[in-house]
Amino acid sequence: MPNFSAKDVMDLRGRTGCGMMDCKKALTECDGDIEKAIDYLREKGLAKAAKKQSRIAAEGSVGSYICDKCGTGALVEVNCETDFVANTPEFKDMVSGIAQQIVRGNPADVDALMAEKYLDTDQTVADVITEKTAKIGEKISIRRFARYECGENGYVDSYIHMGGKVGVLVKAEVPEVNDTVKEVLHDVALQIAAASPVAPEYVSRDQVNPDHLNHETEILAAQARNEGKP
Repeated sequence: MPNFSAKDVMDLRGRTGCGMMDCKKALTECDGDIEKAIDYLREKGLAKAAKKQSRIAAEGSVGSYICDKCGTGALVEVNCETDFVANTPEFKDMVSGIAQQIVRGNPADVDALMAEKYLDTDQTVADVITEKTAKIGEKISIRRFARYECGENGYVDSYIHMGGKVGVLVKAEVPEVNDTVKEVLHDVALQIAAASPVAPEYVSRDQVNPDHLNHETEILAAQARNEGKP
């Protein structure tokens, strides 16, 4: 039986900022000694990683994964503090792995994703994020993700632009998947990326709201007048 209480776990969590499971494990390893548990968490880098969660992660990378067998695709944005870290192979591999886990697990939201087991390991996605935060030395957080299942008559494609600065995941319903369909859908993904940061709001012309069309027309006309065009 563990020789510590729930209050001890909460106290350790309050002093280190680490997760409940990490605090329980530390107290178990240290026979309930809170001071030793703090040192344990520091040695593992977990306390340091927890403190970094209050910092701002404004950089990051977008990654995607599409299953070869089922065609389901996922796109995920993972943030860090510097562009240098975002461009490292280790960070990009982690982003790609998280995208793969999204395809496998189909989580409802980021919180659900964080609680899932990471690929074929015993670690959760949250554990992986904490471990990488401790190792790399920057705050790392998952901002958002998208997931599309292709179904019987669908096809999913992705495109990552500027080394992970812009990502697109697009799905189309088609009667048959062939090389032409794949090429066209990839071109659509390229076009969406090219339109960033003002992504297209409509798939086809008949979906366009007339008020929106008039508004955009007025803006373009004003731009032309300001440039001295007729």
